[in-house]
Amino acid sequence: EEVSILAITDGNAILPLSSAQDHKAAYDGDKGPNTGGMGAYSPAPFVTQELQFSIEENILVPVIHAMKRENRPYKGVIYAGLIITSTGPRVLEFNARFGDPETQVLLMRMKSDLVPILLSTEQNTLEDAEIEWNDGVSICVVMTSKGYPDSYEKRVPIFGLETIKALNHVQVFHAGTAIRDGKIATNGGRVLGVTALGKDLQEAQKAAYGAIEKLSFAGAHYRRDIGAKAIYREK
Repeated sequence: EEVSILAITDGNAILPLSSAQDHKAAYDGDKGPNTGGMGAYSPAPFVTQELQFSIEENILVPVIHAMKRENRPYKGVIYAGLIITSTGPRVLEFNARFGDPETQVLLMRMKSDLVPILLSTEQNTLEDAEIEWNDGVSICVVMTSKGYPDSYEKRVPIFGLETIKALNHVQVFHAGTAIRDGKIATNGGRVLGVTALGKDLQEAQKAAYGAIEKLSFAGAHYRRDIGAKAIYREK
């Protein structure tokens, strides 16, 4: 299993965020070419507190401390892409940024205000910071332009965004969009991140796909199985 673990650091202290699992392949069943991410959910059910602590102590902390020893201290977000093996977590990649669409699902679950945490990173007071999380589960389903991740058309009008405002626990994060002639239209491959929060993954998934049914643009594509494997394992 692959998992994304993000953390914030001021170069000394590290504040890990919750776990998230991304869906890279373009089509259902993890088929097709890899993309920037077709959806995600948080938390990843197989990441126990014990495993989360192990990742923090054996991967994140050593990396930040090593950079400090090399006189290259790092402040900001560190994103670890990991694979969980029979012998423990192994690193696939590091990124010095927030993940997309992992960040969308993390923000939906985050009760705390992110801005003071980011400010404490700059002020070297991150050691005193804490994050309060919603106990529920969040899921993000990415709507893409027809043809993505290959060539795709832009300037396609998007309909239904105003209807989402009436939905509880649903947020649409804009990615590849722009205002054209006073209306919102597509302007990239990954267009919208439809994100929902629920008491469990099944409820969140139902809310996200219910919201997608209210949205439309010509050629819109999205996976219909985001979170399905995790739901199947829970049954």
